[in-house]
Amino acid sequence: MENNVILEFKNVTKKFPGITALDDVSFSIRRGEIHGICGENGAGKSTLMKILSGVYPWGSYEGQVIYEGHELKLVDRSIHQAGQEGIAIVYQELTLVPSITVGENIYLGKEPVEFGVINWDKLYADTQQVLDKYHLDVPARGIVRHLGVGKMQMTEIAKALAENAKVLILDEPTSALAEAEIEQLMEILRGLKQHGVTCIYISHKLEEFFKITDSITVLRDGKTVITRPARELNVEALVHNMVGREMKERFPKGNRKPGEVILEVEDLHAIDPEDPSYEVLKGVSFNLRRGEILGIAGLMGSGRTELVMTLFGEYGKINKGKIKLNGREITVPNSREAMLQGISLVPEDRKMHGLVLIQSILRNISLANLDQFSSLFRINDSAELKVSTDFAKSLAIKASNLNAPADSLSGGNQQKVVISKWLMSQPKVLIMDDPTRGIDVGTKYEIYKIMNDLSEKGIAIIMISSELEEVLGMSDRVMVMREGRSVGTLDIAEATQEKIMALATGIASQPIPER
Repeated sequence: MENNVILEFKNVTKKFPGITALDDVSFSIRRGEIHGICGENGAGKSTLMKILSGVYPWGSYEGQVIYEGHELKLVDRSIHQAGQEGIAIVYQELTLVPSITVGENIYLGKEPVEFGVINWDKLYADTQQVLDKYHLDVPARGIVRHLGVGKMQMTEIAKALAENAKVLILDEPTSALAEAEIEQLMEILRGLKQHGVTCIYISHKLEEFFKITDSITVLRDGKTVITRPARELNVEALVHNMVGREMKERFPKGNRKPGEVILEVEDLHAIDPEDPSYEVLKGVSFNLRRGEILGIAGLMGSGRTELVMTLFGEYGKINKGKIKLNGREITVPNSREAMLQGISLVPEDRKMHGLVLIQSILRNISLANLDQFSSLFRINDSAELKVSTDFAKSLAIKASNLNAPADSLSGGNQQKVVISKWLMSQPKVLIMDDPTRGIDVGTKYEIYKIMNDLSEKGIAIIMISSELEEVLGMSDRVMVMREGRSVGTLDIAEATQEKIMALATGIASQPIPER
């Protein structure tokens, strides 16, 4: 192994019953570089990182992982031994304990103890030393649940670096971050590089690779496709190597013909149910037409998710304003009533709010609609199976069978299960909150086609997205929010990233009226 290579995968193969997740994967990573790994869901990225971090122990796979010139043999089926070797991973789903401080999280399970008592002064002094060394702007004594997502991400990184990590794996680190937080994270990674830390960067946001990585490896169907310097590649080349075919357009052209107004929201105000003194919505007005896709854009904290959760009856307590459906004023005190009115929601966090991961795919699809298959307190199993199978086929859910647990699916297929569940409820209005978050480029395209098909059938769609490219690529109109208010609606023909950001940040001096 070359002197500047810290890590090398040599012919790594990992098999599960009926599937080969990794097939003869070979590539190397240089010491102190930021190395990107990309591929579609199911390409083998997570499996490879689980081998590197010790989740899949030595002996459960074929081939070798060479680390600092020696074969890496992690045998205790945990990330603890990997941490001792200097290998740390920051997962997409944060693993912090929200009720304790940053310092307590960083040294959880390894607190400095003197005479049987935790030395709190040393714990926080050590925490501050780590934060200062890597220029992480996080309060050592701050309670985690009071931090924003960006600072939580920094805390996770600090937790890894407190172990003197030589290799830091970041799995989808920006999926829940705002633009300013993403740039801050990238500055941190550049600083880590200066300290000699090797970073492995996994993301579905392909543009990020060209902002931060030195080299990129593409995996497809468990195989290594290419490893090249980032400067020799571009987004189109990555997409081609990831999907194995040319994709001439990232956003499929639909044949949408928006009709009459179906949903009207007039000067909507709502308060936080846990803090009645805090108004989360401070005046939101918009309309939605039958068969259109209305994009909602805004910065993190602008109130986008709070708005759609309130429309679905699961968040804010409405204290002013009206919601009209087909010209009739409605109330939505809970999600059950929203469903009965014809409103469904594909939530932002599919694992937390969209799925019961230990339940079968079949039961997840039918869960919100069991009354369609029940009579005399019994479920008609054959009817449930038939309808669920029809939805699974129409959305091309890739699974061995519908009795497999939902957590066995890739992120893209999990999202299709959530969409199937809510389509079964036959909605008039389908709300989709960041519908392609954490999904690869090929599956994104499939989700976009599903959205086009639904809108062409007359379903009205509200789509929130943190990616302005997606908003502009899929919307008929764009409504922009800032600080809990709607500040303008743009027809797609006149919408640009610059105009949207001007409204979202308050640079635009005059609100743009509803169109």
